[in-house]
Amino acid sequence: MILDLPEYAGDLFKPARYKIFYGGRGGGKSWAFAIALLTIGVNKKIRVLCARELQVSIGDSVHKLLSDIIANHAGFSAVYTVQGKSITGKNGTEFSFKGLKHNANEIKSYEGVDYVWVEEAQAVSDRSWEILIPTVRKEGSEIWIGFNPKNATDPTYARFVARQRDDAIVRKVDWKDNPFFPEVLNRERLELKQSDPEAYRHIWEGEFDTRFFGGVYSKIVNKLYETD
Repeated sequence: MILDLPEYAGDLFKPARYKIFYGGRGGGKSWAFAIALLTIGVNKKIRVLCARELQVSIGDSVHKLLSDIIANHAGFSAVYTVQGKSITGKNGTEFSFKGLKHNANEIKSYEGVDYVWVEEAQAVSDRSWEILIPTVRKEGSEIWIGFNPKNATDPTYARFVARQRDDAIVRKVDWKDNPFFPEVLNRERLELKQSDPEAYRHIWEGEFDTRFFGGVYSKIVNKLYETD
């Protein structure tokens, strides 16, 4: 069972240790990750850890996104049970949700996971990556990373995009890559492009944010990467 997905989502079904999808708003990255993992979890038993740097409550996680997709598609709702802090499948598939920053010991207990989905990964620190990556040690396990880049010096961008890895699929994705991009967002996109081009480039085109403190430095670093 595979629902309609953007063309780029085909890469999510190819084996790779890391899958990094980054870029501006409206590309449907989170939606594509959610549908792909739910689809994989229907066809075989998997353990999925859905993580982000900070998770104060389950409401901060992708639990709601996954739950909405399950509720709106009969094929998924027949298979998955949505619980307060987890989602389980009839075949034993399990989705768990954790923050990385304040749960180091709990994260280390997830060594048997098949997939880790790290959302809002631009905020993930080097320390969190150093804890998470060695924990995900099961043969064939994968780490999926979705984020909207802020600065070239952010640990996630520097670790996974600036330094290309042979075991990674890296895709820049934004509104242009999403055939389901809604007209209401397109109007917002065009308005911001007209009123604030610098904000537009960051929010919708996935470029570095050069509007605030450190912006001049970000522009310099951006130029350096462009000339590499």
